[in-house]
Amino acid sequence: MTDHPKPPFPDQAQSMPGTTAKLDPPPDHGEKGYRGSGKLRDMKAVITGADSGIGRAVALAFAREGADVLISYLSEDEDAAETERLVTEAGRKAVLVRGDIQDAEHCRAIIDRAVSELGGIDILVNNAAHQASFSDLDEIPDEEWELTFRVNIHAMFYLSKAAVPHMRPGSSIINTTSVNADTPSPHLLAYATTKGAIQNFTGGLAQMLAEKEIRVNCVAPGPVWTPLIPSTMPAEKVRNFGKQVPMQRPGQPAELATAYVMLADPLSSYTSGATIAVTGGKPIL
Repeated sequence: MTDHPKPPFPDQAQSMPGTTAKLDPPPDHGEKGYRGSGKLRDMKAVITGADSGIGRAVALAFAREGADVLISYLSEDEDAAETERLVTEAGRKAVLVRGDIQDAEHCRAIIDRAVSELGGIDILVNNAAHQASFSDLDEIPDEEWELTFRVNIHAMFYLSKAAVPHMRPGSSIINTTSVNADTPSPHLLAYATTKGAIQNFTGGLAQMLAEKEIRVNCVAPGPVWTPLIPSTMPAEKVRNFGKQVPMQRPGQPAELATAYVMLADPLSSYTSGATIAVTGGKPIL
């Protein structure tokens, strides 16, 4: 719990969506620490935003648990290639799919690639997200509001709708929400609003898909050290990122991955409609 970097962090800024190589200190995705035990042996997973951050950590953990992984990402080719390396190094198949999940056709193409190149789909992780910080309502352009909803909510609907017909009983959908769903930051108004919608979507879809024996859950991270932070937040917030939670530090991506593995594990067969909080000790409502 204490063997991880704490703020203050060095001054740093990146352009969106950010890259892992420029993060200081470097994030931990579980490269040295995660040991699999076959929980997801021979399962097929689709993970959006899997090039870096939480998505990379989940891809690595899934692979070490025995799953093949489709790595969906926007345009961060170097980061995506590193995730691919980690998956293949674990002895599992990796499929890279570059493109913008705002587009419904691209979302359907992601699922088609999983079916054709992995041989099916057992786990869908809707993890990719867009965020930007604003201090006043008047500063938020209409286009920014719409972009946030297209990436964070619309894509989740498109991907889930496309994936479900290919999912067998025992499959699962895992969505990434946020502590912002319950305690919204005013500076992340659009992002926080979508995260609340994700939690609601998860609860409704879990009920809808129960008769198909497909589970739907979400993970609610607190502050996590990823390229999204220095590319979307002002310098002072980056410098002290994570200081506000009881553990007084941000989580590392590797510390989130175990929650996704637990939710994907077929042995978690009675867990559906749940929100798993990984927040460094900060309670959610």
